[in-house]
Amino acid sequence: MIRNMYIILKELFLLSGSVLFLAVNGRSQDKQISHYGMVLIKGGTFNMGGDNEQADKDEFPKHKVKVKSFYMDIAPVTNAEFKKFVDATGYITTAERKPDWEEMKKTLPSGTEKPADELLVPGSLVFKKTDGPVDLNHYEMWWEWTPGADWKHPQGPESNIEGKDDYPVVQVSWYDAIAYCKWAGKRLPTEAEWEYAARGRLIDNIYSWGNEHVNSGKAKANTWEGKFPYLNTQFDGYEGLAPVKQYDPNGYGLYDMAGNVWEWCHDWYHSEYYQSFGKKTAVDPQGPSKSYDPLDPFTPKKSIRGGSFLCNEAYCSGYRVARRMKSSPDTGLSHTGFRCVMDVK
Repeated sequence: MIRNMYIILKELFLLSGSVLFLAVNGRSQDKQISHYGMVLIKGGTFNMGGDNEQADKDEFPKHKVKVKSFYMDIAPVTNAEFKKFVDATGYITTAERKPDWEEMKKTLPSGTEKPADELLVPGSLVFKKTDGPVDLNHYEMWWEWTPGADWKHPQGPESNIEGKDDYPVVQVSWYDAIAYCKWAGKRLPTEAEWEYAARGRLIDNIYSWGNEHVNSGKAKANTWEGKFPYLNTQFDGYEGLAPVKQYDPNGYGLYDMAGNVWEWCHDWYHSEYYQSFGKKTAVDPQGPSKSYDPLDPFTPKKSIRGGSFLCNEAYCSGYRVARRMKSSPDTGLSHTGFRCVMDVK
């Protein structure tokens, strides 16, 4: 699922391989940064990694991690807040720029042919519900490269975000998220910080709310209930994106740490990173020095966390607090956003 066209090149060309509300509009004229819309997460030690039989290999071994105190946005960055950033800076997101083939091919298998010119236009990947059951190993069945898709037009050029100020911004790359964070005087959370915060003081629980199954009791997050990717029962009240803060917060007062949108983290993704710690306690780990994904070794990826409205029990269970996912930093997707953190001075 990457904007640099690897999906299209790999699948369509038959290649081999498998509510943030800032009190001062971000950085004010006197450079004073507000903590409004954030919560203080007091530092501590926790067990990082898989909690149940659904955990993937990259979630093990479970290991001790110590993090220092930090502030975190109580909800993902919204369309309204991202618009303030764009209006103030004139920033142009990755999806709004024409792809650079010379840069793209650096992360593709040697000899990959250049795609057709009509594909090398500004755009992004958009989820398309299928008509019926499909092989869940082939995600190109429900993702479509869509020219004109960007944060202002998340489903394509005919869509818009009018009336959706309080929805999380999507179709933003890791680079876009970094640019926003710098403007706001903040940064992206590390994977360790994100998971520590998502656990909400609970110890070795599966979800940010505890261990009750995601589809039991009342709705706890915006996920895909039913048969993915063609039938969503909307048990949680939404088929697609939801406004932020629609469900109960976790123990730290953080909303949407499960479902709705995947959230960019600071770290490079490496499938064997946890194995590097051994039995020692990792102190404020910043992630590996380089990325490695055995399913796609050509493309460096950043970690994303939390799951989205597309996560389903039979597919990815991305709403588990330990679940790791990854995407290339130039990716824009209709279910990926971010939230910021800030150091305690």
